[in-house]
Amino acid sequence: MSLSASPKILQPLLLNSPRSNQKPLFFDPFRSTSNFLGSRFRFPSISKSTTRSRSSPVVAVSDVVKEKKLKSGSNLLITKEEGLVLYEDMILGRVFEDMCAQMYYRGKMFGFVHLYNGQEAVSTGFIKLLTKRDTVVSTYRDHVHALSKGVPAREVMSELFGKTTGCCRGQGGSMHMFSKEHNVIGGFAFIGEGIPVATGAAFTSKYKREVLKEADCEDVTLAFFGDGTCNNGQFFECLNMAALWKLPIVFVVENNLWAIGMSHLRATSDPEIWKKGPAFGMPGVHVDGMDVLKVREVAKEAIGRARRGEGPTLVECETYRFRGHSLADPDELRDPAEKARYAARDPIAALKKYLVEKNLASEQELKAIEKRIDEVVEEAVEFADESPHPARSQLLENVFADPKGFGIGPDGKYRCEDPKFTEGTAHV
Repeated sequence: MSLSASPKILQPLLLNSPRSNQKPLFFDPFRSTSNFLGSRFRFPSISKSTTRSRSSPVVAVSDVVKEKKLKSGSNLLITKEEGLVLYEDMILGRVFEDMCAQMYYRGKMFGFVHLYNGQEAVSTGFIKLLTKRDTVVSTYRDHVHALSKGVPAREVMSELFGKTTGCCRGQGGSMHMFSKEHNVIGGFAFIGEGIPVATGAAFTSKYKREVLKEADCEDVTLAFFGDGTCNNGQFFECLNMAALWKLPIVFVVENNLWAIGMSHLRATSDPEIWKKGPAFGMPGVHVDGMDVLKVREVAKEAIGRARRGEGPTLVECETYRFRGHSLADPDELRDPAEKARYAARDPIAALKKYLVEKNLASEQELKAIEKRIDEVVEEAVEFADESPHPARSQLLENVFADPKGFGIGPDGKYRCEDPKFTEGTAHV
C-alpha cells in the first residue's frame, strides 16, 4: 500500500456481525495465504525531519467520513452516549493533570511527575472499550490510564500526595499506580519493565480458559509503553512469546515522538514501529493518536481479536505530549513550531467539534461535563490534602517478603520506628 493511498481504517467494524463482504481492519498473518507480513492499513504521520520522516499528513476524521459513508447509511462514528463518555473521560484526564502541575509547584507532590496532556485520545480510545475484568499495565505516565480504568480521582490524587488513602496507601507515588479492584496492575518507572508483566497477565487469561476450563474468561490485557521502549529487549521477547502462544494482549505504543529529549526519528533505524508486529507474526497498525475516534476503531478490532482468541496486535498510536517529559523538564529541546503544530490538533478540541457539528451534543451539555469534572478534581485535592500520611511502621511493608534481620530489630519492633532509622533523610 502506498503512503498516498486513502486510509480505510475508520469504517466501524461490527465484531458480532457477518464479515463475509467486509475487509478486515488488520492484515492477519495467521489467516492469509499471502507471503507479505505487513500492515494493510496505516496512517502516515505529520512528523518532519531532515533525515527521515513519514511523508503525507494524517487525514482528519471528518475528511474520511466525507469520503466514505458507513454502510448503515449514517455518517456517525459514535452514538451520543458514547460521545459523552469519551468526552468526559478525556476532560477528566486533562483537568486532573493540569491540577497535578499546580499541586507539584505548590510543593504538595515530590519526585518526578510525568503528565499525559495531549495523549488523552489513546487512553480513552482504548480503555473505555474494556470490561472491569480486563487488565491495564501502564508506564510512569500512568495517572490517566488509572482514571480511564475507573480508579477514583481522589485515590489517584491521594497517591500522588503520598497519603494513606491513595490507591497504593501512599507508597507508590506518581509512577506506580496500582488497583487490584480495577485491574490496573501497575505503572512502571523503568521503560519496558511492564511489558513482561502484561504478557504474564495475558497468559493467565489464556491459562484460565484453556487449562482451568473457565469458559467465561475472555479477559484481555492492554500493555501501554512509549516509542523509546521499542528498542529494548523486553519488547521483542514479549512480542515473540505473545505471538507464539496467541495471547489475548494488545501492545499499545504511545509514540509521542520523543524519548525524554531524544527524537524518535534520530534514535530508531526504522521509525515505523508498527512494522515490528508483522515481523513476529502479529498484525501491526499505525493510527493517528490525536484522534480518539480513529484510535477507538482500531482498538475495537484489536481488542476483539484478542477476546476471540486470535492473538495479539501491535498498535502504534502517533501522539504528542503538550508538556515536558516531566514537570522537572524545562522542555527546551523540541522545536516550537512542532509543538504548535500538534497543539493545533488538540484531541479534546477535535472531539468537541465533532460532537457539536454532528448534533450529538450541545455546547451547554459539554460545559456541564467540564463543570462537573472541575468539581470532581477539586474534591480530590481537598480529600488528598486532608488525608493522613502513612505511619512510620508502614515504611517497610510490601518491601521485603520477610523483613526480619533488616526491618525488624532484636526487640521485635520495626527499626523504622526508631527515630534514628531515618535520621538525616526526608520527612516520612
